[in-house]
Amino acid sequence: MNYSIMRQKFTVPQKFFCHFYALAVIWTTFLLLATWLYAYNMALLVSQPLHFSSITSYLMGGSHSFWLHGSPSMKIEQRYRCWVSIFLLLLMEAQVLRRLYETIYVFKYSPSARMHIFGYFTGLFFYTAAPLSLCCNYMSEVFLFASNLIQELIVKGKDRMQFGEYSWWGFVSPLLKLKWHAWLGAAIFLWGSVHQHRCHAILGLVRDNLEQIEDYIIPYGDWFKYVSSPHYLAEIVIYGGLLVAGGCSDITLWLLFGFVVANLVFAAAETHRWYLRKFDNYPRERFAIIPSFY
Repeated sequence: MNYSIMRQKFTVPQKFFCHFYALAVIWTTFLLLATWLYAYNMALLVSQPLHFSSITSYLMGGSHSFWLHGSPSMKIEQRYRCWVSIFLLLLMEAQVLRRLYETIYVFKYSPSARMHIFGYFTGLFFYTAAPLSLCCNYMSEVFLFASNLIQELIVKGKDRMQFGEYSWWGFVSPLLKLKWHAWLGAAIFLWGSVHQHRCHAILGLVRDNLEQIEDYIIPYGDWFKYVSSPHYLAEIVIYGGLLVAGGCSDITLWLLFGFVVANLVFAAAETHRWYLRKFDNYPRERFAIIPSFY
């Protein structure tokens, strides 16, 4: 009994999953806006004329009117990669917003459902690190840019700051110049997102039924036809889409994808074994997470 009480002390309610996605929405939104504003001012894909006085003023810590001309030292490939990071952050924003919605309105967590405190802090860490990994190559410049902007706002005030003319088309048009792999990755991402939402809806209905019956029931439909944890499979597809959209050349994205795959394959294997122990009539054609393989 004492052991059971001790274990209970190191757990939190499963409904705290919403903390992961609330944090992720706030953090991803900040990174997206900061990186987008930085790229618009410092990483234009179309070169513009520069003025020596503006460059000197910027390097000496003066007026930031130079921002609107872009950085003279940033190569076109670096600028392109910066806009790819914005594209990846947009996809991540869509992902975490959907997950937050599903956690609040689709899933029905039982009051007795708990998760280990270690898993809780791991989730908080992951949803802090994952969005950051999508734009980490530019974070030092982005944070410097944002801090300078905030300092100038505090010192001069909004009315006295020098702003150029901003164009909404200027914010969007560089994204239309991304290469084919960005759009292929977005299509894979969307495919995984649609199926994950469907599988989460099925699991939500199963949890609704648990309030009316005494025992757990086997979920059916969508990718449940093939695997026991199709929502995990969809998560792998989603992060695979991010990897493809990034061009499969960034080691940070490979590490993020590898972590997601390793974590979800292990969790899916445990879930599959539980299903097999729980139900004598469990569909034997289902695999744990990868159809026809594992």
